[in-house]
Amino acid sequence: MSEALTHEPVAEKKIRFLQLVFVDINGVPKGMEVPMTRYEEAVKDGISFDGSSIPGFQGIEDSDLIFKADPSTFSEVPWEGIARVYGYIYRDEEPYWADSRSILQNTLKELKEKGMSAYIGPEPEFYFFKKNGSWELHLPDAGGYFDIINLDKARDIKREIALYMPYFGLTPEVLHHEVGRAQHEIDFRFDEALRTADNIISFKYVVKAVGEMHGLYATFMPKPIFGMPGNGMHLHISLWEDDKNLFMGEEGISETALHFIGGILKHARALTALTNPTVNSYKRLVPGYEAPVYISWGYRNRSALIRVPAFWGKGARIEYRCPDPSANPYLAFAAIINAGLDGIEKGIEPYAYVEENVYEMSDKTREELGIGTLPESLGEALEELKKDSVIKSALGKAYKNFISYKEKEWKAYLEYVGAKGIPEDTKEVTEWELERYFYI
Repeated sequence: MSEALTHEPVAEKKIRFLQLVFVDINGVPKGMEVPMTRYEEAVKDGISFDGSSIPGFQGIEDSDLIFKADPSTFSEVPWEGIARVYGYIYRDEEPYWADSRSILQNTLKELKEKGMSAYIGPEPEFYFFKKNGSWELHLPDAGGYFDIINLDKARDIKREIALYMPYFGLTPEVLHHEVGRAQHEIDFRFDEALRTADNIISFKYVVKAVGEMHGLYATFMPKPIFGMPGNGMHLHISLWEDDKNLFMGEEGISETALHFIGGILKHARALTALTNPTVNSYKRLVPGYEAPVYISWGYRNRSALIRVPAFWGKGARIEYRCPDPSANPYLAFAAIINAGLDGIEKGIEPYAYVEENVYEMSDKTREELGIGTLPESLGEALEELKKDSVIKSALGKAYKNFISYKEKEWKAYLEYVGAKGIPEDTKEVTEWELERYFYI
């Protein structure tokens, strides 16, 4: 094995197997294991596989694909004694157009040609549940936001997760109980966009694995229980030129940041198809909770779709608050960056600036301020995506795969609620959603 591919911990622990990890169109990790002796082959030549059964990939008539490992993503799985690595997928020696990681990489290459790089910090939320064999879910604690000691029954589990995170390249920053009973959040250090997308996949993996060790199911499902807070994944975004934060202005945020916000607001309705890509996502995006449904922006205002947090030093950034953890982070990041760049290139001024609680405004006041609403269902979001050339272009040729797969998902849900006599616009969480989304 070449020196560049040697990892001392592997040699010391005699790790014998390597997981080759990629994601499907839903952002769900897929992969295969090979003997560690094939690592160099996986990097240089790639490992072939059949992609016909991967959601959003090729049909059986043309399914031969190659996985090439990215050695910069190599990490050990300490509780299993194996290693894992992310990579890129190729077809006929060319990058595969439906590979989510390649799609984001292409977006970032275009950004780099403009002299910029994107940094993103996510805040994925999750619940811990006990399950009794039916869909009767049991919450293992009664804690609420920032509760500690006896009310936070998972405090030791969160600490264990945080201790494992550095093995996967994640730097934990804050651990706390969230608003919902048995709902939690562990924030980790922001990074370059591609690395952050990898980190989100790794974080979910660690949380689920450690939860399972303690007899718990961790779910990142946007709205697992009706009437309780949903799981969001707020994104803190900034653009940089070398060591210069382009969102930093002389007083507050820069014109570049304002135009980036303008681009996101303009494309917000189409973006939800990627940042909130499941039927269940729209059970979270309802008035009355922290999840934003009104297209607006402001400073410090958590009722707005985009807020500008207080910042010090070079910490200027925007917080995009509607995304949830069901998003494929590679596709979502590519779409968000393209929307923001459209705002920068066209000089789009942000509209619907508010510092009041948008939820407490009358419909008339919101209309006067030009505050629109996000889609109320996956079907509506897909229709918005079809009309938005900027967001469609972010996906490239994979757009057809995405829209086709998601339309089938929406149709399957409509058939289910129709057969059960459930209103199409119900905000109740159905068994169909639990079966489809709870574990992934």
